[in-house]
Formats: sequence, structure tokens, C-alpha cells
Amino acid sequence: MLSCFYIRLRFSPLLLLSLIYSRVQNSLHYFTLTMDGIFACIISSLLVLFSLIYLLLPKRNRRPQNQTSAKLPPGSMGWPYIGQTFQFYSQDPNIFFSSKQKRFGEIFKTNILGCRCVMLTSPEAARFVLVTQAHLFKPTYPKSKELLIGPYALFFHQGDYHMSLRKLVQRSLSFDVLRNLVPDIEALALYSFKSWGHGHVINTYREMKRVFSFEVGILSNFGHIEARLKDELKKNYWIVNTGYNSFPSSIPGTQYKKALLARKRIGKILSEIICERKEKKLVGRDLLSCLMNWKGEKGEILSDDQIADNIIGVLFAAQDTTATVMTWIVKYLHNEPKFLESVKAEQKAIEKSNEGNLPLSWTQTRNMPITYKVVLESLRMASIISFPFREAVADVEYKGFLIPKGWKAMPLFRNIHYNPEYFPEPKKFNPSRFEVAPKPNTFMPFGSGVHSCPGN
Repeated sequence: MLSCFYIRLRFSPLLLLSLIYSRVQNSLHYFTLTMDGIFACIISSLLVLFSLIYLLLPKRNRRPQNQTSAKLPPGSMGWPYIGQTFQFYSQDPNIFFSSKQKRFGEIFKTNILGCRCVMLTSPEAARFVLVTQAHLFKPTYPKSKELLIGPYALFFHQGDYHMSLRKLVQRSLSFDVLRNLVPDIEALALYSFKSWGHGHVINTYREMKRVFSFEVGILSNFGHIEARLKDELKKNYWIVNTGYNSFPSSIPGTQYKKALLARKRIGKILSEIICERKEKKLVGRDLLSCLMNWKGEKGEILSDDQIADNIIGVLFAAQDTTATVMTWIVKYLHNEPKFLESVKAEQKAIEKSNEGNLPLSWTQTRNMPITYKVVLESLRMASIISFPFREAVADVEYKGFLIPKGWKAMPLFRNIHYNPEYFPEPKKFNPSRFEVAPKPNTFMPFGSGVHSCPGN
């Protein structure tokens, strides 16, 4: 276990455009499954029982019917119903997928999270699913997660509704808007770092998420709001966040049930904020204002529920990802003193040129080439979005293999980012590799296609 330590730094909206001389207290895992011990034993026993019943049923042709000669990819589906979910969660998910790629090749099948999946590990396959044949696949998430975020969130949709909302989110993250937010973001960063200077051990990821990325998310979504409302949002948001990856059970007292109740409270808080803005006719450039002021071609507007679901969706999409990347940057810089010193020198030069100790400017954030390459390399190595969920809306054939209708097609971004053909010595932290642009479709930290991250 690594302890954490502190250093002053400056911040830009690119991500972490500064340095925190710190170590990571807890190793990061992108997927966690939270279940009370007794409840987990009950569920496990039931799953095994159902599997045994399934095996005793008369054998049928379980292969999806199709009109092509294509066959299912190689791979293992694991136990009936359970699939390979336990193996997936009992080890590093990255090892789980890389070992299967070595065994079965760049296209293989598996069953995880209750879903029959075809995993794809090449840039061409990722582009096929996310760009060129995107109409054959729809974004899909477990129902349990949709209930916590809200059914109207843009990443649950396709077509005109999705594109309209995507443009609104992009408008709230435009260069003009971000340019004006730089001083506020820097102030939040410096305020956060001051609390680290008392010589005590901190959890870097928790601090990045709770103290910094959440505050920036609130600023971007709402602008400046009443402290009481912000505190209530924060308290209930963390309850939802804790239950997001827990076992989806409505039994009172479980993490997931607590999260559902907290989500209802968040909806009421957002309704209060929306009503206040309507009454006072407040106008801003934050996401909430963009959503409230939108009008369609026929004069339609978004309902309060649609606005709330998309606010929560954007908050969720930004929190873990931003905090995780910043934490990995800390770790990578600590492990690579040469690059740490280079970033320090670049930041000190900017601070020195900032006469009168003025707030950090947008122009200065665009003049950090070394820091920017550190961010890019950290995005590659961390690969915080391991794969997107896509579901085939029809039987799809790719390179002689069948992706049956209803199955999940999941491009594995991490496997692509760690392919030595595209990134030599992929396990080595080397920001200088980004002095030359990566080959097309080999670097996808924000996804690809119409459902890629709007904040890219």
C-alpha cells in the first residue's frame, strides 16, 4: 500500500496541468461489486441452483438463428446464467481480457454481467461498431444503472433526441465557456491543495473525486449555487455513487436501495434549483441554462425530468473519469522523476511569467506542451473507459464471425492502447511518444463515434 504526500501546484481545465508530489494509497480498479457477505452468499447459492436446473433441462439448440454461414467467435461462456462474472470480478479485469485475447484471438465471446458478449480488440473492429456500422448497434446499459441515472439521459438514446442533447452539452463545454472558467477552476484546485499540507496521509483518489472533480462538475453544470443546495446534492450524490456498482437489489438496507432513495432526493433538489431559475429568470452559460433554454424546431422544450436526468448523467460521466485520470497522473509522475521535473519546470516557467501573480489564463493552459503529453500518455496507460456497451439490433457479420442480435459488442480500448504494434513498449510511461500523432483509431480515451465523450 502506498502512502500519499503533498506539493503545491497550479491547475488548468485540460485535466491536471500541475503536479502533486504524491503516492496513491489504494490501487485503482475500474469495476467493483459491492455486496454484503450474507446477501452475496444467498445470491451465489441461488445462481448455482438455477445453473444446475438449467443443465438438467432437455438440450436445445441455444445458438441464435441466422441466415448466414458465419459462426460465433471462439471463447468460453462459463456457467449458465452466471457466465464468467465471478472470474471477471475476482481478478484485474485487464488481465481477464488480455488472457482471453491471447488464447482466442482479437475477436472472442464471453458472458459477463449477465450479458452474452462479443469482445473486439482491434482498431478496425472498434471503428466498425462505433462509427461505420454504428446504426447496427445501440448503446445499452444495465437497467439497474439506468434507474439510478434516469431514463432520459442522453447516453441511453440514439437519433435526434441524442444529437440535440449532445450539442447542448458541447455548448456548455465550448472554448468560450471554458476560457471564463479557468480562474475559478484554478481557485478550486489551490483551495483543495491547501488542505493537504498538514503532513497527514490522504487518499489521493478520494480527494480528487470528492474535493475537486465534484466541485468542478457543479461549477460546470450549475455555475455558482447556494451552499445549502450544493451540500445536499453532494451528500446524496455520494450515496448514489456508492450504490452504482453494487448488486441491484431493492431489499431495504442494501447499497442499491439506498442509492435509489438518494436518487429521488436528488431529483427534488434539482426541481428546486430549476424552479428558482424560472422564477428569477436567471440566465447563464452552464449546462443547466443550456438545457432549460433549449427549444426544438417545433417549439418543444425539455421537461424537468429530462433536464434532471441529463444533469445527473453528465455529473456521473465526469466524476470517476476525471478523478481517476488525475490520480493516475500523480502516480505516473511519482514513478518517473525525469518527467516530474520536466512538468515542474514548465509550470514554474508559466508561474514566473505570470507577473503580479494573476490568475491562470486560458492562453497559458494552451502553452503547456510537456504537461499535455503527460496527460495524453496517462490517458493511454490508464484507459479509464475499458469498453463501451453496445447491443446488436440485428444479426451482424464481421470478419466471418457472427454477432447475434441482442448480444453485446464491446470494443476493448485498453487492449488497443496496449498493443505494441501501435504503442511500442506499451507498459512504459513515455509521454514523448505523443510527439507524433497516433495512427487513426488507435487512441480512443474518449471513445469514438457519435456517442464519444462530448467533453473530448
